Amino acid sequence: MISLRHVDRVYPLKGGPYYALRHIDLEVAEGDFLSIMGPSGSGKSTLLHILGLHDAAWSGEYHLCGQAVHRLDKKQRFELQKKQLGFVFQSYHLLDDLTVYENLEIPLSYRDTPKKDRESIVCDLLDRFHIVGKKDLYPAQLSGGQQQLVGIARALVAKPALILADEPTGNLHSDQGREIMELFRRLNRDDGVTIVQVTHSHENAAYGTRIVRLQDGMRVDAK
Repeated sequence: MISLRHVDRVYPLKGGPYYALRHIDLEVAEGDFLSIMGPSGSGKSTLLHILGLHDAAWSGEYHLCGQAVHRLDKKQRFELQKKQLGFVFQSYHLLDDLTVYENLEIPLSYRDTPKKDRESIVCDLLDRFHIVGKKDLYPAQLSGGQQQLVGIARALVAKPALILADEPTGNLHSDQGREIMELFRRLNRDDGVTIVQVTHSHENAAYGTRIVRLQDGMRVDAK
């Protein structure tokens, strides 16, 4: 599903180039649950931004779902991102002026899903995540754990090939964090959802099927 070859991310600075990532090789198969770990400044968030097609200023080769990303133009990358990727953020990134229902529906509207189909898909997700009673509430009316549940449901709503999660429990207390990680485990184990998460937490990383460690922009685990 993912193949990186010799990926570098370099920032030009007055004192010389800064390598946020250096010679990264990575393989992620369909059905994997990969945890990316490393100290602050190790390059893990940079790597996630590249995987998520939010950053195009890198060199090397990147294949995603059979597409050679390094050969695609900006529009083609956006279409690939829209079709194949779902995102879960530490800060939830829900739209404050939209209800839970509307936050779940909006990614489908971007994909030109017919309104009747959108209603069915959103209602199924509300039921699956046990948040039917929250559908008319706004994010500010939800707890952090409830907001993250909505964020995960939103990431899944268009059935992407890959979920990318950036410190998904970083703003939650420990009990809420464990609930979210158990949910990720079930999505991966029972539904076959491929997940790549960035985390500082050894406990959260252990929910994955394997761990990649970065330090100073380089992989330091056995490849």
